[in-house]
This record gives sequence, structure tokens and C-alpha cells, in this order.
Amino acid sequence: MASSNQTFVITPRRGPARRPAAVRVRDFSEIYADFSPVAGAGQSSRCAQCGVPFCQTGCPLQNNIPDWLRLAAEGRAEEAWRQSAATSTMPEICGRICPQDRLCEGACTLEQSGWETVTIGSVERWLGDMAFEHGWVEPIRPRVERGQSVGIVGAGPAGMAAADRLRSAGYAVTIYDRHDRAGGLLMYGIPGFKLEKHVVQRRLDRLAEGGVRFRLGVDVGGDLPFGEVRAAHDAVLVATGVYQARRLTAPGCGSTGVIAALDYLIASNRKGLGDAVAAFDSGALDASGKRVVVIGGGDTAMDCVRTAVRQGATSVTCLYRRDRDNMPGSAREFANAEEEGVVFEWLAAPRAVLGEADRVTGVRGQRMALAAQSADGRWSVEPLPGGEFDLAADLVIEALGFEPEDMPGLFAEPDLALTEWRTIRTAGHTKATTLEGVFAAGDIVRGASLVVWAVKDGQDAAAEIDAWLSGRERAAA
Repeated sequence: MASSNQTFVITPRRGPARRPAAVRVRDFSEIYADFSPVAGAGQSSRCAQCGVPFCQTGCPLQNNIPDWLRLAAEGRAEEAWRQSAATSTMPEICGRICPQDRLCEGACTLEQSGWETVTIGSVERWLGDMAFEHGWVEPIRPRVERGQSVGIVGAGPAGMAAADRLRSAGYAVTIYDRHDRAGGLLMYGIPGFKLEKHVVQRRLDRLAEGGVRFRLGVDVGGDLPFGEVRAAHDAVLVATGVYQARRLTAPGCGSTGVIAALDYLIASNRKGLGDAVAAFDSGALDASGKRVVVIGGGDTAMDCVRTAVRQGATSVTCLYRRDRDNMPGSAREFANAEEEGVVFEWLAAPRAVLGEADRVTGVRGQRMALAAQSADGRWSVEPLPGGEFDLAADLVIEALGFEPEDMPGLFAEPDLALTEWRTIRTAGHTKATTLEGVFAAGDIVRGASLVVWAVKDGQDAAAEIDAWLSGRERAAA
């Protein structure tokens, strides 16, 4: 019988259908379709089934990628999905938003040898969506109730992943979040054209139906003291993420019309969810009819430029101080943005924001040159003499990254130790903080990073909390 695997020599790489740029910029729906069963199985069959699967080591979750690709190629889609779900609490979400070109697909042996990578992310998404459609995703029904509770501060990907594992293990779980909806970055930070909100909501619904309690619109450290959360639970996980925006320090950056990326994206996502958003309705956070300049080169910058296009901006320009090869964002997202009409100014840094205090008129840029490469491969840059230039702008969006809030001050816990980067310090390779029974995971520990790393951290934290609580229970017996 002929094998249904290792067909890369006869089966070309083909991604899922993608809506044309002229059509997709008219709405916020996802731009990629799922594979059909035939196409999904065919693309899965391209896997070389390597003895040493570099795709797996390139995945933060260490997903068993060759195994579920083999099962999918053999038509055993449900088994394939169960393999993917064994190591990931949200495979259909990671399949949509992971920068696979820098992770599993970039590490694929076929990619390295010139045969083109397997479409791992698209297969993962297809399997995950099919699992919900066919009822393979089972409700959370713990075999035993442990009689202990865990409080999770933050309803983003790290908190969601931890809640899934902890509730499945029989712990009572309560998630606290300052927003009026759960999901964190998945709900409010990532635009619908990359991740439609019903995809996030069905994961949240599964948690709620499984017994996870959500306390939304609650600002832990503000209207609810962190000490009360600690007192209410046997263990606490801090998974707040990092949301304090880095801001421009150039002259004029305080002018009206200079806004933070996350404020802009949250407003757009809220409008898409049907909320009334005063700052959007007033035009302050709406790009419609405006000349937009986005400063930054990461995935958040790509989200902003592509959102601005869909809102009807008259022009959208991305200003980034390094070149295309050194941009930190996904190459796939850059390609999509370029197709949608975004203009990129590479090797260009902002020098000043032009205009008056109440109105932005432009950005003065400075041409840069790559100077020296550091040990991690990143290039430093230096200004080119006489390289100033001006860009017209009515709206300037700062997408320069995020930093942690003052967590010890916010939580009134001076003994909560921080790193030199002001993230929460954990002990060695554990998730344990310097507070007894308090753990931390996700961006608040590692700094602004990828959703897949937050998922891994949340799952790892859940396992560690389970071990810690079980140990205490045995010691008390």
C-alpha cells in the first residue's frame, strides 16, 4: 500500500485560500479560509516525518507536529486533533496568530533544504476548527473535585491556558480581569482579520461551562486589593500581561493626534463588538479619512497599519528604523500589509512630530544605516548625515512595545520581587514568585512576547501550582 506521507516530492506547498486584498480591506473578517478535508490531508502528507523533527523543537509548546500531520494525512483527523490538543489548550488560536515562519515552519527540514515548508499553522487551525464543528472538543468535567481554589489575575492567553488545566484537574478556578470581557489581548488587542472573536469566545464559553468563574470589570490592586484575592484562594497566578505602552520622546509627541497602539486597537475591536466608544466616535481613535503614520516594526505595528486601511485612511505609512530583513514582526503579516496598500519606510526613525499642540500635521524622519550586529543577530543603527525627511500625517500611532506596570505598588506587596526589566521575578525555571503561594506566567514574567509563549507559560504554571498544592495537601495529611 502506498504511503500517504512524505509526498513533498510530488505535492507542492499550497496555503489555504486567501481573500483578495481589494475585497478583504472592506471588512474585519479573517482573510484566510480553512482547508477542505482533501486539501488539509494533502498538505499534511508533505511532511518528511523526520527522525529529528526540528519543527517540534521550533515550537514553544513542543507540539507533536509530525505525529498529527501523519494522522491528518491518513484521514484520521479526530486523532490528529487530539494529538495537537494534548500539548496546547488553544491550537486553533495559535494556528491563526503564531508567526510560524519564525517558529515551526521556519525550522522545518523541508524549508531548510529548499522544498518549501509544510503549512503547519494552517493544518493546526483546520483541525481545531473541525474539532469544534464536529463536537470533538469535550466539556471540562473533572474526575474529582480537589476542594482547593486558585485565583488567576488576568483573563488573557496565559490565564486562559492555566484555567483550562487547573479546572480539568479539579480545582475551583476564578479569573479576575479589569476588562468587561475575558480574553485579554486575544479579544481586544488582535484585530478580527487575524482572529475573529467568536473563535476566542468559544474557548471562554468552554471554561465557563466547565465551572471556571469569571469576575470581570474588576481591577485587582485598584477596587479589589490583591491581599483579598490571596486570602480567598489557596494559590494565585498573576497573568496580567504587560500593557503600559512605550511612548515617543521626540519633540511634539504630546500633540493631539499622537496615540498609543493598544488604545487604538482596543477602540477598533470594541467597535467591532458593538460597543459605544466615545474616543472612536469623536474621531480621536478613528483613522477614517486621515493620513496615518505608524511607528514600529513588530506585529502590533502590522495590526495597526492594517486596521487603519480598513477604517478608510487616505494613506498608511509604517516607519521602522531597521530594514525589512531585521523587522521583528511576522514576514507573513508584512506581506499582507504591503498587499493592502501600506507603504513602508525602512531604515527611518522618528525625529519629531510636526504640527501644533492641538493638531498633528506630520512626522519628521531620519534616515538610518545598519551599523553593527550584536551576538543575538540584531543590528544597531546610526543616523545618516543629511538624512532628514518629512511625512504628512493627521494621526501618528506609536507601536513601540509594552512595559510592565509597577506590580509591587499596584498590589501593595513590597516583597514581590522584580527583575531589572520590572517584570515579576520567579525562582529559577519555576513560576513561583517571592510571595508564598503566588505564581506568575506570561508576559508579566518574560516581557512582551508571543501568544504561544503565554499559552506555554500558563500550562506550565498550572502544572506547578497543582504540584505545589498537592504537596501541601500531603504534608497536612
